[in-house]
Amino acid sequence: MRLSADELSRFGEALGAGLAAPAVIGLSGDLGTGKTSLVQAICRGLGARARATSPTYALVHHYDAGTTPVYHVDCYRLRHPDEARDLGFDDMLRERAIVLIEWPERGGAWVPPLDRHFRLAYDADPARRLVEESP
Repeated sequence: MRLSADELSRFGEALGAGLAAPAVIGLSGDLGTGKTSLVQAICRGLGARARATSPTYALVHHYDAGTTPVYHVDCYRLRHPDEARDLGFDDMLRERAIVLIEWPERGGAWVPPLDRHFRLAYDADPARRLVEESP
């Protein structure tokens, strides 16, 4: 899909509204391709009360969406996949949470199996992003 910022937002909100916990969603792509923007839209669709922000330095942010816990994990700063061991994925899954993971490939085997995986990329038109769902 080739999406403008508004279309990416609507796509994310619809995706969030349709998610049922537990779910693990992976978001991959170069810096600046819209992964955090997509997470923000998914959180809005889930009904999260707080605005999602990038957890690049904290690595994990937690949001409440009604009775569903939502975790936003950013694996970008991991230097080695073993560092993902301490991010609490097992606890998140036990909570039956929605887990949104940026850069899941950097977490290696510590990242739980993805229910859906989206890859975002730059488009020739700088106002658009390419969004593909991996099989």
